[in-house]
Amino acid sequence: MSPTDTARAPAPTSHGADPRTAARALATEWREAGRCTPRSDAWLRSFDRDFSRELAARGMTAMTWPVEYGGHALRNVDRLAVTEELLRAGAPVAAHWIGDRQIGPAILRHGSPALKEEILPRIAATDAVFCLGMSEPEAGSDLASVRTAARRVTGGWRLSGHKIWTSHAHHATHAYVLARTTPREDVERKHQGLSEFVVDMDADGVSTGAIPDLAGEHHFNEVRFEDVFVPEGRLIGTEGEGWRQVVGQLSFERGGAERVLSSYPVLVNLLAEAARDGRSGAAVPDTIAASVGSLTARLTVLRRLCWDVASAMDRGETPVRAAAALKYLGNAFENDVVEAFREASGGLPPTADSDFGQALLAAPAFGLRGGASDVLLSLIAREETRA
Repeated sequence: MSPTDTARAPAPTSHGADPRTAARALATEWREAGRCTPRSDAWLRSFDRDFSRELAARGMTAMTWPVEYGGHALRNVDRLAVTEELLRAGAPVAAHWIGDRQIGPAILRHGSPALKEEILPRIAATDAVFCLGMSEPEAGSDLASVRTAARRVTGGWRLSGHKIWTSHAHHATHAYVLARTTPREDVERKHQGLSEFVVDMDADGVSTGAIPDLAGEHHFNEVRFEDVFVPEGRLIGTEGEGWRQVVGQLSFERGGAERVLSSYPVLVNLLAEAARDGRSGAAVPDTIAASVGSLTARLTVLRRLCWDVASAMDRGETPVRAAAALKYLGNAFENDVVEAFREASGGLPPTADSDFGQALLAAPAFGLRGGASDVLLSLIAREETRA
């Protein structure tokens, strides 16, 4: 059984097609019309507001959310089918990805009724574009060490701090920000006293600066908050409970197919090369045949794990351990795809705009974004001892 098979028929999108077919058709339509160019790591690097709006118009954003907030009341496994197809196609989905994947679900779980009514329909329509204000300079992967602080004032908070590696902050309308609302010296453990906020990117005191990547592309940024006023209603959940809430949110971030399929176009090229050798009568080198077989088997298992994470979410669970395991194993798989193609190509230098070149430049970040490997292993071990 495929990881995306279900006991009942797939739920239809607003256009009547099952989700996987609808997503595949849209990606094909745009590619054949020359409206988008498939690429590796598209969920982070390919930003196109028009494509995201088209997805929203066809019922493929906010799929699992309640109808009253602009959603479609479908299942997480239906959303998984859509995201798999979009990632396989290398479609330009970065504009809506963060809001749809994790900020919306976090607000659904913890936000006030007023915050839900204000923000969720805008995310669903892709009018609100979110960036993540989590990582900070000198904090590394230790998210609990954030120094960005929010102090209470009349009507809300004043926020000051510095965030880094903030993807598409220069396009974003809103930022999710994790900040300290109780000074570190006043809490017993550094995980205490943190809170989550929604911040307008056009508010006074917010500024962004570009961080070009190895290819000279601009999708990373640093963001500075200098005495930014955040209204009372923009707090997500309970003041001081940000760490407990963000752990659940990271399950949404770590547990999706994007942790497996960032280098999928390279895998397609590797399979095509092996098939071409076979059709021409040339012997496929044993090492390449072994790599293809191993990678194909691992992808099958990882897709099943994606399915398990989505199914757990549909049961109302927070699959912290399974999501961390998926990200750890998925990132290793993505890197191994790149290395297998490097070997199959005989070490020829890639062009920057090729699938291989794009994936090669993105690969150093695979094991860092969303949590470094040692952090994930510690989390898995800790959750295992609690089981």
